[in-house]
Order: sequence, then structure tokens, then C-alpha cells
Amino acid sequence: MRNEDRARLALKLGYGLVPIVAGADKFSNLLVDWEKYLSPQVERALPVPGRTFMKLVGLVEMVAGGLVLVGWLGAIAANLVLDRDWDVAARDALLAVGAAALALMSGREKIRASLPRPVAQRAPPEGMAAVFH
Repeated sequence: MRNEDRARLALKLGYGLVPIVAGADKFSNLLVDWEKYLSPQVERALPVPGRTFMKLVGLVEMVAGGLVLVGWLGAIAANLVLDRDWDVAARDALLAVGAAALALMSGREKIRASLPRPVAQRAPPEGMAAVFH
């Protein structure tokens, strides 16, 4: 692999994966408390709580990162079609469709998981899980 190709791959992965990871972390705050980056003036002006806004920002980041990766795979597939490498083009096109579907499913599940559930549907306290199973 040429250095130019390595650089292109590094950029695509960086610009694709970092937003996905940062966006997903907006739902868990495992890496950082993202709300601390939200200006108090902006938070007061929002129609939703700051936490909810940051989750929406995270969803946008995940979609953008997914589009970078899917667009990249789509461009590779188009190049392979032009070179008449049909089998590899079909594989890469399927990978692009799969990446898009996974991004869509992941975003929906993250939002659904972040919504409060009724008390009757909530999981038992951590130490009590074995008792109920």
C-alpha cells in the first residue's frame, strides 16, 4: 500500500470512526461529561434539557461519521465497477448498505435506550438481577 493510500485510509477512518465514538459517548458520558461543553447561556435558551440536546448532537455525529464511512465504501465500489471488478464491487456495495443500515439501527436503539421506561418495565437493582432470573 502506498503512503498516499495509507494517509487516505487513516483520514477516512479518523473522520468516520471518531465522530461515531464521540456521538455514542454522548449517550453514556463514559469518556467525558459532554454537558460541561454546553454554554449555560445556550442551555437556558434550549427548548429541551441540556442532556437531551447533547444526545441529539451525538446522534447527528454518529450519522455524519456513518456517512463518511458509507460514502467511502460507495466510492470504492463505484471505482471497482468502472474497473469491471464486479465481485469485489458487489461486496463493497453490500458493505456500504450494511454500514448505512447499522448506523440507522444503532441511532434508533440509542435513542430508545435513553428514554425513561415505566417503572413496571425497569430492570431490578443490580444485586437483585439473579433473584428475578
